[in-house]
Amino acid sequence: MAMSATPATLNVLLSFPSPNQRRLHLGTSNQSSSFLRTHLVNTKSFSRTTMTVAVNASRFENITMAPPDPILGVSEAFKADTHEMKLNLGVGAYRTEDLQPYVLNVVKKAENLMLERGDNKEYLPIEGLAAFNKVTAELLFGTDNQIILQKKKRKSVIDVCVFCSLKVATIQGLSGTGSLRLAAALIERYFPGAKVLISSPTWGNHKNIFNDARVQWSEYRYYDPNTVGLDFNGMIADIKAAPDGSFILLHGCAHNPTGIDPTPEQWEIIADVIQEKNHIPFFDVAYQGFASGSLDTDASSVRLFAARGMELLVAQSYSKNLGLYAERIGAINVVCSTADAATRVKSQLKRLARPMYSNPPVHGARIVANVVGNPELFSEWKDEMEMMAGRIKSVRQKLYSSLCTKEKTGKDWSFILKQIGMFSFTGLNKAQSDNMTNKWHVYMTKDGRISLAGLSSAKCEYLADAIIDSYHNVS
Repeated sequence: MAMSATPATLNVLLSFPSPNQRRLHLGTSNQSSSFLRTHLVNTKSFSRTTMTVAVNASRFENITMAPPDPILGVSEAFKADTHEMKLNLGVGAYRTEDLQPYVLNVVKKAENLMLERGDNKEYLPIEGLAAFNKVTAELLFGTDNQIILQKKKRKSVIDVCVFCSLKVATIQGLSGTGSLRLAAALIERYFPGAKVLISSPTWGNHKNIFNDARVQWSEYRYYDPNTVGLDFNGMIADIKAAPDGSFILLHGCAHNPTGIDPTPEQWEIIADVIQEKNHIPFFDVAYQGFASGSLDTDASSVRLFAARGMELLVAQSYSKNLGLYAERIGAINVVCSTADAATRVKSQLKRLARPMYSNPPVHGARIVANVVGNPELFSEWKDEMEMMAGRIKSVRQKLYSSLCTKEKTGKDWSFILKQIGMFSFTGLNKAQSDNMTNKWHVYMTKDGRISLAGLSSAKCEYLADAIIDSYHNVS
């Protein structure tokens, strides 16, 4: 008789001429023989043996295969390509002119300082490294900003800092992504039903973050395909139409993926509308100093809103400007109208972080604290940032010149120069982007975004040929 088992059975008919051969087969593998002896029933019928093997179905059978990440998946496809002219313009990571990863000299010096001091690897507090939080807030808002200055209270005849009247709650996060996720959790818990407005298009992970945090979101117009520029009127209209008290997600500088930023005058109007609607601005600052080469210039949008006395959220990342991609170092800052509110917000951010990851990593935090907190290293860092930003500006200019030289129909490619930062929105659609990859071995995201940080001057003409061909010959 055959034995069946739940939840599933696999019937296997095996024929063996003799019991010795059956024993030999069962003994070929310790695991298989143990399994078969446990779940096997012999029924002799002349010289044939029928065996039924019971196999338990996986409890994870209903989990489907996830699609590849639209950005990180590009790198996997690039690695498998053997073409000598292949280009990886998908992931936003800085490369040298030889298209090699770059470790900043100031990072190496900061690490040497850590070794010389013999820094340990003890747990950080939930909010992260205090020295990191201090310098990162100063870097973002400016060292003389009233919202982060510590005030002294007179006690007897001695001035002592018995309390700190910071209006900013800053805690170390897991780079920009983790910092955004903490802020999303704060919104979900303390602003139930509130909606976050994000630009169309935006960085591919923004929607994932809010979806997983169960925070509602909708889009506001940003990109105008007709001009390959900013749809400013549409943006303003959509922010005005949003329910009062919505969170408006803004890219502090070097908008990802378009590279299109509002002008200083447009930022003023955006701030006006957000104030009128009692919205809460929520900045994602991933490229401070890496876009223009100036830390102050790239933080000007955030400082504009803070100077108006507005409450706001700012997520920061040091992946790009210090090249600390793998260190996952960043911060979430919440600017409040009072120091007391900031203290309470910080306590709740810590409470949210505790069950997520308990406390953040120390290595990247010490690098940032050493670089930003040391005047000599800080000066060197600004020079290196200017060098990196300058290289990207250089290949942007050369790509534009190559496109103009090869263009025969009079198409205007000047939007390439109007964009800023490491990305350029080419205006290519999905079919055209597929042609870039399939025919020209240029790997990029399907929305037409390319990372100029992964382009060398030597390959600008090749890329221009690929863009011209894809734009004109693929519908």
